[in-house]
This record gives sequence, C-alpha cells and structure tokens, in this order.
Amino acid sequence: MTALPLLLLDVDGPLNPFAAEPQEQPAGYRTHHVRPDSWLARFPGRPVGEIEPIRLWINPDHGPRLLGLPFELVWATAWKGEANTWIAPLVGLPELPFIAWPQMHQDDPDGLHWKTRALLDWADGRPFVWVDDELGPQDTEWIAAHHPGPAATFRINPGIGLRDEDFATLREWARTELGTGA
Repeated sequence: MTALPLLLLDVDGPLNPFAAEPQEQPAGYRTHHVRPDSWLARFPGRPVGEIEPIRLWINPDHGPRLLGLPFELVWATAWKGEANTWIAPLVGLPELPFIAWPQMHQDDPDGLHWKTRALLDWADGRPFVWVDDELGPQDTEWIAAHHPGPAATFRINPGIGLRDEDFATLREWARTELGTGA
C-alpha cells in the first residue's frame, strides 16, 4: 500500500486563529489558557503564577475533520512536541509526529520562511501539503523547484483559522494530485 501524503500542520493561525480581535472570537472555538514549558522558559526565575498564559482559541471539531482527511498528519509548528501535550487533546487528535526544527526563527539567505528548508528535508521526497499562516510565494516557488514529488503550500488567514472550504480544498488536492480519498 502506498503511504498517505503528509499534511504538515502549523498550530498558530490554522488551529488557533490568534490574530482575530478578542471581541471577534470565531464561532465554534473555545478559549483555553496554557503555559507550555517553552513559554515558561522565556521568563527564567519568575514564578509560574506570575507568567501570563497563552490564550488559545481551539475548535474541537477540527481534530475529527483532520483525521477524516486522506493524509498522515504531522505537526509543523514552533510548538514542536508540545503540540501533542497542549493542542492535540483540545482539538481531539492523537499524538502525532512532529518536526524537531534544528533552528527556529532564523533569517534565510533567500528570504524563505524559517521552516521551509527543514520541512522539505523532513518530508524526504514524500508528497505533502503544508498548512501555515506565514507562507509566502517564495516558499511555494522554492518548494516547487526543490521537491521531487507533489507538494502544495496552503496559507491560512491567522484571524480566521481553518474553514469548511479549507477542508474541502485539502481533500480535493489529495484526490486530484494523488488519487487519494473521496
């Protein structure tokens, strides 16, 4: 059996529409406040109770909908493995593989997103769709020039998050590009 294509999934933007105005919480999303270790590490020496938590808006319907897509899900987020601890239970996903970025938030000599090169290395030639809110045309062009198989970038508005039409677009990509799914 052929392996499913990868769905390389960012958290902030696609699953957590953090850029929406506080008074405009998207419908269907629930508010959560978390203090992951990576966040606490930014405030050395401060008591945990004094550190403002991160506000997340998470739609619990997204997990089952993602699992229903014809993809192998992978975290492609700065949350790295902490996405399994803090995000997966809220959205209803099992523990997923994640990309352990060798470096984060570094400048790229070609103006690529800091994830692009490592993400392509991690995919190792497998077909994929990368879902993120920070993608630019230079990332899409670079991936097209350097990835040997089918690949797509899918930019999500960080003030809206994943929508019904996004799930339909992902399913359609798998169907038309790879003959996968319904």
